[in-house]
Amino acid sequence: MKQKTVGRVPWWKIVLPVLLGLGFVGWMIARDFDPEILSHVRFTGHALLFVLVAFLFMVGRDWGYIVRIRLFSRGDLSWRQAFRIIMLWEFTSAITPSAIGGTSVAIVFVHKEGLPVGRSAAIVLLTSFFDELYFAAVFPAVFFIVGGERLFAGPMGDELLLFAAIGYGIKLAYLLLLSYGLFFNPVGLKWLIIKVFSLPGLRRWRSGAVKAGGDVVRSAVEIRKYRPGFWLRSFAATFLSWSSRYLVANALFMAFFALGDQFLVFARQLAMWIMLLVAPTPGGSGFAEYLFTHFLNDVIPVDAVIRVGTAAVIALLWRLVTYYPYLIMGAVILPRWLRRSFGK
Repeated sequence: MKQKTVGRVPWWKIVLPVLLGLGFVGWMIARDFDPEILSHVRFTGHALLFVLVAFLFMVGRDWGYIVRIRLFSRGDLSWRQAFRIIMLWEFTSAITPSAIGGTSVAIVFVHKEGLPVGRSAAIVLLTSFFDELYFAAVFPAVFFIVGGERLFAGPMGDELLLFAAIGYGIKLAYLLLLSYGLFFNPVGLKWLIIKVFSLPGLRRWRSGAVKAGGDVVRSAVEIRKYRPGFWLRSFAATFLSWSSRYLVANALFMAFFALGDQFLVFARQLAMWIMLLVAPTPGGSGFAEYLFTHFLNDVIPVDAVIRVGTAAVIALLWRLVTYYPYLIMGAVILPRWLRRSFGK
């Protein structure tokens, strides 16, 4: 029987999300194309400067993640190892549906860098905890500052509000469940997870549920070693990471237009990422571009007839900055990492 060689990334897992994203954007631009769009989206020196700022925001986003994972490992992971883990994590998120993300295999990434399984599980669960804590704390504040009518304006406002509410509800429920298990009753949460996956129709995943429950218990033991200053530094790194990600769109809009309300763009980016939780495509490809085009086009100060086409062009730039680089980095790093970590 011919054995598969570990270390190769199936080409279709990289090409599929690219085709979905580029295909949608290309269709939107072609459908609503007007030569006047080119008079607004021009790469002047000013525009290139703010495109560079957008890339710097992504550097800030990754830097926050790298600092945070080193905090979680208490310095046992080097800067190079932390960078490698984050790139692999983001690559996995880019080629899997948003609801799955890179968290499903992140424990393996951390463990294969030399940390015990218990500590690796603690690091990954802490990452999830702080990510969900950011959304749980910041989204309601942003919602009340901006106002629901402005945040979800337009003909699709009610549908987008529903998507955001569902996504926020899932994130909040996961945060509460994770907090209960990590800080109050890890054994009880393990019991609940196993019981749920012992139900008919879910039993095929019971062995994975037992492992996940064990991860929670080991993580809870590990987390009790952290001091109060650790939690403040970790949330600061989390705030830097996610806020930098959202500010990319602000920088790209500023490259070509003078916007009147930058905070509204930031708020809608936050709402968008919550809605992307229900995206079924790899990395939200197609769905992310659709949301960006229809959710943010009304902030662009151009004639209404070319707003959608103009927003589609900005959406393409946005994905070039926030998404495609991780596909490239992962495709370069993953094969070597797999060969080093697993061999054949």
